[in-house]
Amino acid sequence: MKIRATVFALAASYVLPSMADGPGFILGTRWNMANTPADGLKDITFPMSMPNATHESGYYFMQSFLFENVGHSGYTGLQPRPNSGSNSVVHGVFSSFVNGSTTTDANCHDGADSGPGVSCAVEINVPSYDHLYHLVVENTEGTTWKGTLVDTVTNDETHIGSFTLPSQAKGIKSSFRSIVEYYPWNGGPSTLPCDKLPWTEAYFGPPTTNTPGAGPGSISPFDQENPQCNDKVDFKQTKTSDGGYIPQCGFK
Repeated sequence: MKIRATVFALAASYVLPSMADGPGFILGTRWNMANTPADGLKDITFPMSMPNATHESGYYFMQSFLFENVGHSGYTGLQPRPNSGSNSVVHGVFSSFVNGSTTTDANCHDGADSGPGVSCAVEINVPSYDHLYHLVVENTEGTTWKGTLVDTVTNDETHIGSFTLPSQAKGIKSSFRSIVEYYPWNGGPSTLPCDKLPWTEAYFGPPTTNTPGAGPGSISPFDQENPQCNDKVDFKQTKTSDGGYIPQCGFK
């Protein structure tokens, strides 16, 4: 399996989305992993693709998760980016909002959304947005976790980042949230221009795990998250044959 090395910008360029239910949260649902052990999952993989998404900054396709024995969440996901020359670019994210999280990873820095935690990010040249990507979150030892982006077509892997949680932390809980966020609206005008939301679309697949005895994973249908823009952003979704969903919203 090849390790991808074409990472050309790290966390310094990362536009941090809000983890609160802010105005940028447009669509949301929950994922679930059946038969999760009491001390949580040791790994989880979130399938994702965005073949029709525009190559522009603004949207964040996010999978968030909770850890046993600690408050607050972690998250991973993809953000589209403008092309770099002839190359397509994605922004991979892996971070923790857990107080007491630490990191020595060069792709990461202390702090998350102006609060405690750790933020990790990389910008990656990719062959195509059409490829299916796996966002892999796994425990490496003790309370240390790493995030990896895997291109399932080329088998290229990109290390996004790693962090260590407080000593009482256990594994990943059985369920949490999947979000489509338009982060330019965070901290924006009090009256949102719902009819000006740029169009986007992405695939969120059912999660998988290698944790013994756990699974299968599932994901529920998406719904609208922003009361101000409910029924004003041309929300649609399609269920896929594997039980995933392709939500879309906004205007071209």
